[in-house]
Amino acid sequence: MSSKKPYNVVLMGTPDFSLTMFEEILNCPDFKVKAIVTQVDKPVGRKQVLTAPPVKELGLKYGIEVKQVNKIKDIADYLNSLNLDLIIVIAYGKILPQSILNIPKEGCINVHASLLPKYRGASCLQAPILAGDEVSGLTIMKMDAGMDTGNIIEQFEVKLDKDETLTTLHDKLSSLGGGNIVETLLKYLLGDIKEKKQAEEKATYVKLIKKEDGILDFSNTSETIIRNVRALNPWPGTFAFLGEKILKILEIQGKIENNQPHKIGELFFNSKQLYIQTKDKAIEISKLQVSGKKAVEQKEIYSGYRYLEGKILTKVPSSSG
Repeated sequence: MSSKKPYNVVLMGTPDFSLTMFEEILNCPDFKVKAIVTQVDKPVGRKQVLTAPPVKELGLKYGIEVKQVNKIKDIADYLNSLNLDLIIVIAYGKILPQSILNIPKEGCINVHASLLPKYRGASCLQAPILAGDEVSGLTIMKMDAGMDTGNIIEQFEVKLDKDETLTTLHDKLSSLGGGNIVETLLKYLLGDIKEKKQAEEKATYVKLIKKEDGILDFSNTSETIIRNVRALNPWPGTFAFLGEKILKILEIQGKIENNQPHKIGELFFNSKQLYIQTKDKAIEISKLQVSGKKAVEQKEIYSGYRYLEGKILTKVPSSSG
């Protein structure tokens, strides 16, 4: 499929989720990428090293002009000067005002990591794992001034594995987008796709995930705990308190029926494997990290952390532990 001329486009995005799709566009002769817009460099990690967004690095790699702004309206005049056909937004992280949406001749297109109208909002990758859904997917949509409320251009579905994690779903959807973004955009620009309105009565919204959402409450069921660990790592991470220290539960393997009574939140070993007791069953912990120490895998836990036997993990710090 080929268009009559290269379309002038601007790419807007920030994290690595955008990269595969943006590279497909950058390498397609039907598109002329005039600029990339991303968020400003931010401090990262314990040492708070000022770090460029992955999308900025991509722009520099391809020699594309990169604009980093706190307020998108500050570059409205610049965008107007580019004679744009389209703005393509993938995980940019900020809402575009109507004044920006009006700039490109063919509007602004967003790639959203859920099957809209389900899971509007910023935590759409985590939401289907937390809910125990069997499927997720991508929605390519025409943007309007609302929060993920625009008309649907195309949708692509993926099946969720029983042990799906945030990382595996992120990679699945990024790859899925990379394989479909160019063809879908060209079909849209050539008028070969008819937009359809979202079913508002089916819309659901997900809140922005915060650090405290990673605190585990072992009075919940084992299935709830497992979904939290799989959906919230690597960020914000899932953790509880061992006395006054934080113990991060980074990976889990599954669950077992109780073979002896344990208190909720109690750690214990069974056949040299570490388990944590929940409301209904015990979950095997295969990777953990105690604050101030390195993360350890399953094979190292029994030899180096046998003192965890009988300890109780809690939602808040305590003087005992």
